[in-house]
Amino acid sequence: MKNTIFPPKAKIVPKKLVAHNDVRIDNYYWLNDREDQEVLDYLHAENNYTKSILKHTEAFQKDLFEEMKGRIKEDDQSVPYKLNGYWYVTRFEKGKDYPIYARKKEFIEAPEELLFDCNEMAKEHSYFNLGSISISPDNTLAAFSIDTVSRRQYIIQIKNLVTGEIYPEKILNATGSVTWANDNETVYYSRKDELTLRSHKIYRHKLHTQVEDDIEVYHETDETFNTFVYKTKSRKYIVIGSSSTLTSEYRILNANNPNEEFRLFSKRKRGVEYAIAHYSDSFYILTNKDKAHNFKLQKTKETQTESKYWQELIPHREDVLLEDIEIFKDYLVVSEREQGLNKIRIISWNGAEDYYLPFNSETYTANTGNNPDFNSEYLRYSFNSLTTPSSVIDYNFKTKVHDVKKEQEVLDANFNKENYASERIWVTARDGEKVPVSLVYRKDMKKESGNPLMLYAYGSYGSTIDPYFSTVRLSLLDRGFIYAIAHIRGGEYLGRDWYDNGKLLSKMNTFFDYIDCSKYLIEKKYTTQKHLYAYGGSAGGLLMGVIVNLNPELYHGVLAAVPFVDVVTTMLDDTIPLTTGEYDEWGNPNNKEYYDYMKSYSPYDNVSKQDYPNILVTTGLHDSQVQYWEPAKWVAKLREYKTDNNLLLLHTDMDSGHGGASGRFESLKEVALEYAFILDLEGISY
Repeated sequence: MKNTIFPPKAKIVPKKLVAHNDVRIDNYYWLNDREDQEVLDYLHAENNYTKSILKHTEAFQKDLFEEMKGRIKEDDQSVPYKLNGYWYVTRFEKGKDYPIYARKKEFIEAPEELLFDCNEMAKEHSYFNLGSISISPDNTLAAFSIDTVSRRQYIIQIKNLVTGEIYPEKILNATGSVTWANDNETVYYSRKDELTLRSHKIYRHKLHTQVEDDIEVYHETDETFNTFVYKTKSRKYIVIGSSSTLTSEYRILNANNPNEEFRLFSKRKRGVEYAIAHYSDSFYILTNKDKAHNFKLQKTKETQTESKYWQELIPHREDVLLEDIEIFKDYLVVSEREQGLNKIRIISWNGAEDYYLPFNSETYTANTGNNPDFNSEYLRYSFNSLTTPSSVIDYNFKTKVHDVKKEQEVLDANFNKENYASERIWVTARDGEKVPVSLVYRKDMKKESGNPLMLYAYGSYGSTIDPYFSTVRLSLLDRGFIYAIAHIRGGEYLGRDWYDNGKLLSKMNTFFDYIDCSKYLIEKKYTTQKHLYAYGGSAGGLLMGVIVNLNPELYHGVLAAVPFVDVVTTMLDDTIPLTTGEYDEWGNPNNKEYYDYMKSYSPYDNVSKQDYPNILVTTGLHDSQVQYWEPAKWVAKLREYKTDNNLLLLHTDMDSGHGGASGRFESLKEVALEYAFILDLEGISY
């Protein structure tokens, strides 16, 4: 691994940044310009350096890519779902990178009608994503959206499914989702602010009219909110939603009357979140109103929607998080989480039945799936675990029979799920909280022998990383790795308090939890410091940045994907996409208390003269969520300060954004790069 190839050295151009009479000097601020050729040259130089350092792993990367790709069924298709008289299916063909969308009328055996072949649509583009497809109520038209840059700024068009014609009108700079009124000629969509990419306006468009004449029906003026539009499952209402991290608000309109005004459902109140679903003559409201931090379910007449009229249906519980509901003609399905585990509850509207679907594993993931048919007698849900491939299951409400419609195929002759074991352990954090960690490994692995271990975590936005099955991960497990997921604070694994205690002025809990889990895994001899690898992306990349500043000695290698590492500067710049909507997550640094707290952990601001582990950082030039210059500046500063000879590599995908490369298998090339980096550090090259 030792080398005589010298890394690029970014030039130093000191820029003084002042806030609250505090002065920070940013030597690499100049990298914040993707149009500057010198910036592009630097990124290319870093890419070339990474390529040179890892050149001896290129054949291994190719093998890993083919290995991971080889486990995935190429000629695959989704389980069909029925909507408004048609069965819809998404399929992949052998040798092709992109999905094909099709449907069949009334019966699955009916002739296939091709909707969109993304392989054809993607031919002229280095990046392509079909964002959404929305079918008109009479089934003759499809509104669809595409992104060819990877900044999540979509172009909306409309296709006539009878003639195949794509209408000339193009709606630019949209979020990608489209909602039809019931007249089959009016659509609603949300548009983004050109600079910040905040979804801030809802428009109404009439078929065959100029886009410039579209009517603005709603403008969300609060810069901490985003707005969106959708139709209720009952198809009776068009709904405009506004949401921030802590607060939500809705407006509704009868879908039969698209030219009328939307009416306010219930006025926003800071800290009160609610979501609405319509059934019969009532709305059902999932809300945290009245300090119900784990949420409760309420109900109100569609004519009396203000919160004062809401009546309780399922009360708030301290030990159960109410996550979602799904409404059917005869049943209400409730998604809950208790002690970190998913639970699916079935309640009949007539009051005769109230029970949970049985799941008997210690670590698993179970979620309701795509259930657009209001009249269906089946609930579609998915089930998987760290050792069990994902299944799509139809549960019959009447007969209580579970019908496995599809189990994920693992195209590997050596794969047998019985060869793997999973467990969940509880780590006592420094403040006494018990932090769960899910682990998976081969059964023939010798415990307590210092195995290589990859510890993954995210820990922000209340986003829960459930213990899920991954065919890609087998490339680590079969080479002797333990894979662990730390369910740290900042996620919602143990309820809403778990999230609240890992954000704003409690954010350090997220980082301390991860470090304490790392120390526990070493103490209990699951691994050692020379064999422990840390992995996180986006806000999880922030986590990586903090832990290598605080406890670099714990990790042999670190993977930081699209890492959010320049927290203070980014959160002070309200022209950057997403910033203002993040104030309730990280705090507003225009307030000195939040500024000081952010500065205390921001990875870029806390790089110091010390040894760091081996680090591979990945980013995308067009990333709209974590701008490429954050990881680029971080790497440049680490190069300036670090006192070791460990590897520090930056790989920038010059064609993609936050989600990485488009195409079904292209993203596996980046995973192969990451895995080759880690496995090579471990001395594994086969």
